[in-house]
Amino acid sequence: MNDLILTNITKTFPIHHGRDMRVILDDISLHVHPGERWGIMGPNGAGKSTMIQIISGSLTPDSGTVHRGMKVSWPLAFGGAFHSSLTGRDNARLIARVYGIDVDTTVAQVEDFAELGLYLDEPVKTYSSGMNSRLSFALSMAIDFDCFLVDEVISVGDIRFNRKCEEELRSRENKAMVLVSHHLDIIRNNCDHAAFLQHGKLHFFDSVDEAISAYEGM
Repeated sequence: MNDLILTNITKTFPIHHGRDMRVILDDISLHVHPGERWGIMGPNGAGKSTMIQIISGSLTPDSGTVHRGMKVSWPLAFGGAFHSSLTGRDNARLIARVYGIDVDTTVAQVEDFAELGLYLDEPVKTYSSGMNSRLSFALSMAIDFDCFLVDEVISVGDIRFNRKCEEELRSRENKAMVLVSHHLDIIRNNCDHAAFLQHGKLHFFDSVDEAISAYEGM
């Protein structure tokens, strides 16, 4: 099955110095078909980023399963997989080899899209968070993923670069996407399905507009 399926996912984190546990995701499920674009809304701290990290495999749920029947990206703008002592260029080369794609083409695409200039040849540990996000986004666009995971990515630079990112995502019309944000215009402009997280539960609606209206009325 070429779908992305989350089934009964629960995730908790310790609070009060480990004396208590906070439930972040409470038995949630989600089914993403090829080409579908899902927007997941929720206030800060609702668990949106946790959900994205579980989908990517960078975080393990306490219970439940994730079926990845399609090639899923890392969370866009997340640079946690980079080797901080290597340059941006060397990280691009390394990831190209890991994914079995042409190294020179990948580096050229990253150099053009990320607009890091001379910093592409500086160690990633010297990057600002915005520069790190640009490199991560550019690398994601260079790889032929079936599903892109987007975690507030369209805030990785100035307004012009943000629009460039959004246009690049829109251009991949046949790709699935799970986009998490509390910015409703981003959900409205980029998604054809939507839900929102509240108190660990994922709430579904028949349309994006209905989901946004319900979220605004929380």
